[in-house]
Amino acid sequence: MIGPRWDGDERGEGVADAAAFAGGAVELVEAMGRPNWVSEEPEVHLFPHIEQACRMLPFEIVEARPAADGSFDLRLRWTDQEWRVGLVRAAVFALVGSFAEVATYARQHRIMATETGAETLLFEIVTGILDDGLFAPHGHTVRITVTT
Repeated sequence: MIGPRWDGDERGEGVADAAAFAGGAVELVEAMGRPNWVSEEPEVHLFPHIEQACRMLPFEIVEARPAADGSFDLRLRWTDQEWRVGLVRAAVFALVGSFAEVATYARQHRIMATETGAETLLFEIVTGILDDGLFAPHGHTVRITVTT
């Protein structure tokens, strides 16, 4: 066994590969590399959905602004009493669901606690319509930072 993948893992390895899903991921990666694929004005196209979803989720919007690279940067504060990474991730996925297109990539990074004790999670989201959508191919990139 290489090493446990979670508490209680006695197997140390999986049961299969994910090759059957790679084609869809490759399609999104190829679209991400197209010039001008990321849509303009995320504050117009995405923010109303985000704002509405945050009313039902344990998030307070601290800041929402377009970045120079075309991404939409969101800073959120976790308002629930309990902070667990899994709870935050589930809420972020619900938030992403409010604006997700037909293909979506999500990546979480954990930023270690600062001297104030605040913990931060960063989620990088890419979502878009590929060549098989009702609308012309386009996408959105969103950075979601959540702090306690």
